[in-house]
Amino acid sequence: MREILLLKLGEIVLKGLNRSIFEQRLVKNLQYRLRPLGAGHIYCLQSTIYVEPHDETTDMCAVAEAARRVFGVVSVCRAAECEKDMAVILETATEFLGETLRDARTFKVDAKRADKSFPLKSPQIAIEIGGALHDRFPHLKVDVEHPEVCVKVEVRDRMAYVHANPALGAGGMPVGVNGNAALLLSGGIDSPVAGYMIAKRGVALHGIHFFSYPYTSERARQKVIELARLLERYTGRVDISMVPFTKIQEEIRAHCREDFFTLIMRRFMMRIAERVALEKNCKALITGESLGQVASQTMEALGVTAAMCTLPVLRPVIGMDKEEIVRIARNIDTFETSIQPYEDCCTVFTPKHPKTKPRLYDIEAEEAKLPVDALVEEAIAGIELVEGAFHA
Repeated sequence: MREILLLKLGEIVLKGLNRSIFEQRLVKNLQYRLRPLGAGHIYCLQSTIYVEPHDETTDMCAVAEAARRVFGVVSVCRAAECEKDMAVILETATEFLGETLRDARTFKVDAKRADKSFPLKSPQIAIEIGGALHDRFPHLKVDVEHPEVCVKVEVRDRMAYVHANPALGAGGMPVGVNGNAALLLSGGIDSPVAGYMIAKRGVALHGIHFFSYPYTSERARQKVIELARLLERYTGRVDISMVPFTKIQEEIRAHCREDFFTLIMRRFMMRIAERVALEKNCKALITGESLGQVASQTMEALGVTAAMCTLPVLRPVIGMDKEEIVRIARNIDTFETSIQPYEDCCTVFTPKHPKTKPRLYDIEAEEAKLPVDALVEEAIAGIELVEGAFHA
């Protein structure tokens, strides 16, 4: 008996003639993520991805846990592989699921016969295996609606597989099938969640972080890098362009109206982010903006800052309240890092009374006091690239 993983797909199976492109990308992403953990052959047959261990030392628990975080996978089944023989299937189910069945009170058996040459049909397989398991575990009661354990028997072209109670996967689409986008990654709660949500739609991420040394510390910088590493468990590799932002903020403070500080700063960020995005072959920008959450996120303010961009600006949390965003942050394990008390550049030089309903021509008049192009070029020249922890 050998344990393997059967990974079930979601919306990918609804694709038409280009479905194979999505499947191939998902297999590539899984190879990239799972082989360092000891996974061996990874391949797709009949809309199911098979993950085989490299050898008997492979920790399939670790492989399964990593597979759950790969976008495109809706469920992960730890399955026992066996010959396509009813007696062998029964013995495999007894051995592989024995502890689970002994601890349960109710069960049922579902069967799927993908190999149409197998002599028994799916309902017959389920009835026969279910009856035999009930004989071996007489304390169990059959519950076809809400069983504690649902034993799955899959008779496929090559082998038969037995598993139960699959783990929920990340869902979504394979990262990379929908291109690249640049994530404005602050040290807060919202932007990592925004990156996660767009990556789930098949988008590869490049991070952009603005730092203002000495007003922001090295700990704040490391916090952002740690957030990117936490995201990588779902998104794959995330490089970060670290943009020096101190001089721009000091120039804004020295020459512009205080109530416009944040808006002018955000417009500089969008200018620079778009330049970086285009250099990195990104087709959109991603922000963690949520409508009305802070003064710079009113509709008027968002319009003023987005006016700087020709690329689309994706705001996946725009309609979410803080509680919803925090819930996702906790689920993806970024929340505790995000709330570490290290300031980011957005909290430096915060005006006491920021403008909430700005007019574009007022902002442009204030910006005219600054050498905008020179400041942007200087910031871009000072960018430091922090490479992701995952390497293809």
